[in-house]
Amino acid sequence: MGRVFVITLEGSVYSCKHCHTHLALLDDIISKSFHCRHGKAYLFDKVVNITAGVEEERMMMTGMHTVVDIFCVGCGSIVGWKYESAHEKTQKYKEGKFILERFKVLGPDGSNYLVSNEALVSGSDADDA
Repeated sequence: MGRVFVITLEGSVYSCKHCHTHLALLDDIISKSFHCRHGKAYLFDKVVNITAGVEEERMMMTGMHTVVDIFCVGCGSIVGWKYESAHEKTQKYKEGKFILERFKVLGPDGSNYLVSNEALVSGSDADDA
């Protein structure tokens, strides 16, 4: 089994909600307009201190994508997913990018995002069917 190195980031960071391991820099956000089953999600260009799960085809509101779930190296919690490939031409910009689900991370100011009842009831997932 290989060694796991945890990278500590300087500046404004998003961290794992459970163990506070640094995951991404505020500067690496591409978009804050994504949604998942549990509410808001952010698209990042770069994420650190994660391990990847098994590749799978997943149907989302924007079409079929090949994704891998991503897990915090500190505690093993699932924190989002990585887009490996997109089947629709208009979605190709997501390839190689990461989604962090907002309710699973702490914001740069240490804030915790709570899942809204609307997200749970309405199921209005913009990106995750």
